[in-house]
Amino acid sequence: MEYIDMGTLETLAKNGVSLSEQLLSKICYQVLSGLEYLHSHKIIHRDLKPSNILIDSKMDVKISDFGVSKIMQRTLDPCNSYVGTCAYMSPERFDPDTYGSNYDGYAGDIWSLGLTLLELYMGHFPYLAPGQRPDWATLMCAICIGEPPRLPDGASESFRSFIDCCLQKDSSRRWSATQLLSHSFVSSVGRK
Repeated sequence: MEYIDMGTLETLAKNGVSLSEQLLSKICYQVLSGLEYLHSHKIIHRDLKPSNILIDSKMDVKISDFGVSKIMQRTLDPCNSYVGTCAYMSPERFDPDTYGSNYDGYAGDIWSLGLTLLELYMGHFPYLAPGQRPDWATLMCAICIGEPPRLPDGASESFRSFIDCCLQKDSSRRWSATQLLSHSFVSSVGRK
């Protein structure tokens, strides 16, 4: 049995561990590999966030907490129920009337991954100022009306491009886990 001795990515970040692009690339590759596996078996996580990613001292990660996951029986099954943590929900889950015409539950996991990476890099949730507590209305307006958050100056072009591929408001334009595994931000990790 594997031992996850460092807790979650949220715990790691709260303890002041610096998460460089290189480390985030390694973590991201592992999460994407997990998502690719889940999605290939028609499983949508629906609550991906730093507190649901476990990590050990070798920086190996495991996706956890499948309490709100959904197994898709058919490709067109509805999966737009309001479950999961609202801060990490994609625009189409917050507002299916506006963004749901091309709804793809798998793409919602990718949106959550993009926000998770931004939060780990920036040290705070990307839609809010450091220390600000989110409320539902503020989050809904930020996610559905505002522009997707961007990386701060100093982030590499590859990381910026990767985040842009994750945080497309139109879910049909978001890259899949399989496509993201070939992105330059993580592809070199997979060859090691």
